[in-house]
Amino acid sequence: MTGALRSGQLAAAAGVNVQTLRYYERRGLLPDPQRSLSGHREYGPDALRVLRTIKAVQQLGFTLDEIADLLDLGSHRGPRPGLRAAAQAKLADVDAKIADLTAVRATLLGVLDAGCTDLDTCSCAPSCPIPFRALARPVDVPISESTVPAQGPATGRPARR
Repeated sequence: MTGALRSGQLAAAAGVNVQTLRYYERRGLLPDPQRSLSGHREYGPDALRVLRTIKAVQQLGFTLDEIADLLDLGSHRGPRPGLRAAAQAKLADVDAKIADLTAVRATLLGVLDAGCTDLDTCSCAPSCPIPFRALARPVDVPISESTVPAQGPATGRPARR
């Protein structure tokens, strides 16, 4: 095969290691390469394009399973609607993560502004920005035996089950 790349050459050109090539082959992301007469793997120019595509799409947050589906859809001739739908779904995920991180950021800023210094003995109560109240069990709820760990004999430690 003329213009073929061996594993190390392809890996270097794509910015991955050789084990990544093998893994992608096992996962079906890269087709099995041809072999030279001496048994070396030889990859065609499409392999470099596929590897660069995989790495670029991973940077957008797609998993290898999602990428495999997209590559499979893209291997058929004709329109490729899968990428658009996948990009819309990924954008919705990113927007949700941004909203979650924005809320976390606001709470952390509140912790700094309130001067919180200790988790155990909160000095800024009752207006502490850390959502302790959302995690706490109401005081008037009786503790049942099922919520108290069984004590081992004379050790004071929970019994092994």
